[in-house]
Amino acid sequence: MQKLVVLGGGESGVGTAILGKQQGFEVFVSDKGRIAKKYKDVLIHLGVDWEEERHSENRILEADLVMKSPGIPDKVPLVKALVAKGIPVISEIEFAARFTDATLIGITGSNGKTTTTMLTYHILKEAGLNVGMAGNIGDSFAKMVAEEQYDYYVLEISSFQLDGIRDFRPHIAMITNISEDHLDRYDYKFENYIASKFRITENQQEEDYFIYDADDEVSVNWLENHPVRATVLPFSIEKELEQGAWLDKENIRIKTNENTIDMKNEALALEGKHNLKNTMAAATVAKLVSIRKETIRQSIQNFQGAPHRLEKVLKIHHVQYINDSKATNVNATYYALDSMTGPTIWIVGGIDKGNDYKSLMPLVREKVKAIICLGVDNSKIVETFGNAVDLVVETFAMQEAVKVAYKISERGDTVLLSPACASFDLFNNYEDRGDQFKEAVKNL
Repeated sequence: MQKLVVLGGGESGVGTAILGKQQGFEVFVSDKGRIAKKYKDVLIHLGVDWEEERHSENRILEADLVMKSPGIPDKVPLVKALVAKGIPVISEIEFAARFTDATLIGITGSNGKTTTTMLTYHILKEAGLNVGMAGNIGDSFAKMVAEEQYDYYVLEISSFQLDGIRDFRPHIAMITNISEDHLDRYDYKFENYIASKFRITENQQEEDYFIYDADDEVSVNWLENHPVRATVLPFSIEKELEQGAWLDKENIRIKTNENTIDMKNEALALEGKHNLKNTMAAATVAKLVSIRKETIRQSIQNFQGAPHRLEKVLKIHHVQYINDSKATNVNATYYALDSMTGPTIWIVGGIDKGNDYKSLMPLVREKVKAIICLGVDNSKIVETFGNAVDLVVETFAMQEAVKVAYKISERGDTVLLSPACASFDLFNNYEDRGDQFKEAVKNL
């Protein structure tokens, strides 16, 4: 019996334990921190051996295969020891993909991947396909493979998950865009992060498809020097393309395999240029799996959008409050500020991942009337924008930030939470940050 060691007892780790047990592995789960009760209960029910608040190195180094949770960096000594011993260290998506024959649709990118994943899944489900959504969103992919029998999986995949693949091969791969993010995990080298994202297509063959943003210079430049084997389908809102998806006056035109469909874009449920791109990308996937144009159009119109992504919370005294807590990098915040139409009070800050805020300066000068910093260390934000706006206020709790915004706002303003940073200095995660924002707004 092969020994499978799972490092990390969270969603992906416990999902892997479930699938590993089902597939006949001897499973051991090890977590350096505490394992949540709901996950412990699953492991106990499964009869899987586990430990918390330590790593028993001798036992772990006896593994035939190790699944490492995405939050654990490759640089930690234990992972280095496993690699040195020749023990394969893989990610959950690599492990789970080995046990399903379903058609895999893999979506990654610095921004837009959650919305695009949810919209793609929504269209396929509305069309009546037997489809599951997993990966970096919802249930773990491994748990789903163990418990369900889907014909299609739409997977949101992070760069950390892609770092741990070997043979993972989605039939349709997508990179929504690439901007500087998580550079602390990539030796502060942007090219390392780009290479990680492009791993999504490295095992694809000619009969597979690769979808990308033709307006994203980073992706375009990388592809010029690193051609892919898959059939390439770009999307663009700036230029006409020979194939893929582009704008033709008021229409979204999508051309694949010599077939073309047109859809009017004014009826889209999601606002903003970035969501137009997300829609093009998702609709291209839908066309590749032969979904009717009318079904695609109706699904796009009734899609609700991702929580914590440009989510309108309340309008109070003619001031709109918007929760964009999912904007954990500069590029995501760029899209948010770009979609603002009136004077904006911008709540920003958190854990800086090597951010360069310069690209935001034109939008800040044009649209932002006040900045409310929300983080343990706000010095970089204050230094960058201190001379660009009339008012910069430092706060250290969500309730305080929202109260300040309420006091300084005027009729017609928008209060935008779009942090451009990770959340872990003051919050559990970006969802917690967004939920606290919504709660604070409702309590005004």
